[in-house]
Amino acid sequence: MKDRPVLILASQSPRRRELLTNITPEFTVRVSQAEEDLTPGTPPEEAVEQLALRKAQAVLRLRPEPEDWVVIGSDTVVAIDGKILGKPRDREDCLIMLETLSGREHTVHTGVALLRGGRERVFRETAQVEFWPLSQEERAWYAGTPEPYDKAGGYGVQGLGSLLVKGIRGDYFTVMGLPVSRLWRELRDFAPELFAR
Repeated sequence: MKDRPVLILASQSPRRRELLTNITPEFTVRVSQAEEDLTPGTPPEEAVEQLALRKAQAVLRLRPEPEDWVVIGSDTVVAIDGKILGKPRDREDCLIMLETLSGREHTVHTGVALLRGGRERVFRETAQVEFWPLSQEERAWYAGTPEPYDKAGGYGVQGLGSLLVKGIRGDYFTVMGLPVSRLWRELRDFAPELFAR
């Protein structure tokens, strides 16, 4: 039987690491140093695919010959009114984001890129998230926690941010940052040797 390839997660996100263990415990993390600048006006659904691919490509370039790597790159964006909300720069920026999201529905896109040698597969999953109307006190409380500042859109659905969310249409794990069910299916097709016993 052909040797099993090495599965590499091109992400420093502890959430993505945790979620990938639902598929397999056998993977290695390599942090991507890819540039995350986007051309102004890039649609959010295209942005996540571009960034996921860029991250995976940057890590695949580190592969020592003759190792066989399967690299997973992923990126998540929160968008509302066609505008991407990144990670809050500071408390004031976080408060503005929370006010924008308050009482409204927004879109979360997570893009995933799979690379192996000269092959690639890129896809995305999308979910709709609705926030409760948030009072000024609620916004100030959440912005006063450390949670929002390393997360797209300024909230974490798996943590204290869950208290802000009224409902989700779509895959919960897409909102967390890795569409586990879709990824499992794509990986089994893209690199079946990963799951050979």
